[in-house]
Amino acid sequence: MKVKVISVLEDNYMYLVIEESTRDAVAVDAAVPKRLLEIIKKEDVVLRAILTTHHHWDHARGNEELAQLFPGLQVFGADERVGALTHKVTHGQELTFGAIRVRCLFPPCHTSGHMCYFMWEDDSPDAPALFSGDTLFVGGCGQFFEGTAEQMHTNLTQILGTLPKDTKVFCGHECTVRNLKFASKVEPENEAVKEKLAWAKQRDDEDLPTVPSTLHEEFLYNPFLRVTEEAVQKFTGQTEPVEVLRTLRSQRDNFKKPKERPNPQAMLAFDWGLFGPLLEKK
Repeated sequence: MKVKVISVLEDNYMYLVIEESTRDAVAVDAAVPKRLLEIIKKEDVVLRAILTTHHHWDHARGNEELAQLFPGLQVFGADERVGALTHKVTHGQELTFGAIRVRCLFPPCHTSGHMCYFMWEDDSPDAPALFSGDTLFVGGCGQFFEGTAEQMHTNLTQILGTLPKDTKVFCGHECTVRNLKFASKVEPENEAVKEKLAWAKQRDDEDLPTVPSTLHEEFLYNPFLRVTEEAVQKFTGQTEPVEVLRTLRSQRDNFKKPKERPNPQAMLAFDWGLFGPLLEKK
């Protein structure tokens, strides 16, 4: 199982998971068809399915176009709002793509229909992979747009947090430096935070991705997975884990907010190269 990490839009990731013996492939969060098609051609694979974590445009925007380009393409998701959806999946449901096995994990909160995908191959020495969308990030977690702190606590402690510790975490956005700057404010003495932040800054300077991390690493520096730690509780002024998480999310939402994002349609136009002729004239 080979995972291609594909950077798109402002800070999104989409992924192409390749079954190396058959050269079949599955896309995760196919937001930009043009870029995905380039990778499919370069890797010389056949796209069999799309796994969509949630319906937001920057994760699902390409589904309809790809479904037209590949008749019979299967599109999986947990939300009727996912474009071109052909298979609505539920928590615990398992899918098979050649040797690749997928377990669907349902962590509602960022959206009410969010789905994560846990992938592995039987009898493989490679670690399994978690495609966590906008639920779990490197050093952080997703915003509670359609859910509650109680839900996110369950998601992180009972659904995702109980996966094998060597699981590789492939998240939906590159926001590691911002997340770890916040983590360093929460736990200024945490050496794991300091080391990971220095590494992430270097990766960022070199325009390289910070994914994947591992679940084991996340428990060392991700404050949203460390709500029972004394330093995290002291920062929030709370001791009950859900209240610690709720306060953390509120503090993170107000921590050095990034500049206002450009118009979504304009971002897609840039990514598709539609402004190229205009820029060349200048």
